[in-house]
Amino acid sequence: MTKPPFDAKELTVGQLSARSGVAVTALHFYEAKGLISSRRTTGNQRRYPRDTLRRVALIRVAQRVGIPLRLVAETLAALPEGRTPTRDDWARLSASWRADLDTRIDQLTRLRDDLSDCIGCGCLSINTCALRNPDDRLGDDGSGPRRLLTGRRPAEVTAVDDRARNPTDRSTR
Repeated sequence: MTKPPFDAKELTVGQLSARSGVAVTALHFYEAKGLISSRRTTGNQRRYPRDTLRRVALIRVAQRVGIPLRLVAETLAALPEGRTPTRDDWARLSASWRADLDTRIDQLTRLRDDLSDCIGCGCLSINTCALRNPDDRLGDDGSGPRRLLTGRRPAEVTAVDDRARNPTDRSTR
């Protein structure tokens, strides 16, 4: 029996790619972002610990549900270095992302509903379109530097126009 050219507990980038279903370029990107890590051989080839497969799987699931890589990196950084994320780790991670996902689902639902309303009018006006300019609280005051011209501070602006805060609520119109 011949000895493998590297420790059996490690994977080459090609093996990691084949086993995880993730392109080599994506693995290099994940490594550059600090999501995964490798060591270099004397020939300057990357070697990944086998537990990197689980990290890559966690990254892919998080991406699939819309968790930004920045948040994934912060979460993985909280794990002790070199430890494979466990079932308990996943439960904790997914629970911490749940509120963010619920917020995004609500935003996407409102966006979908606004889009349905907007298709009929077709205006896409910068002044009145809730899709094109969704957070405009000063637009009703006219163009130009409204805060500078009126002297209103952001807190005053927020209190002035509840309609801009929730453009889908027709009761305030």
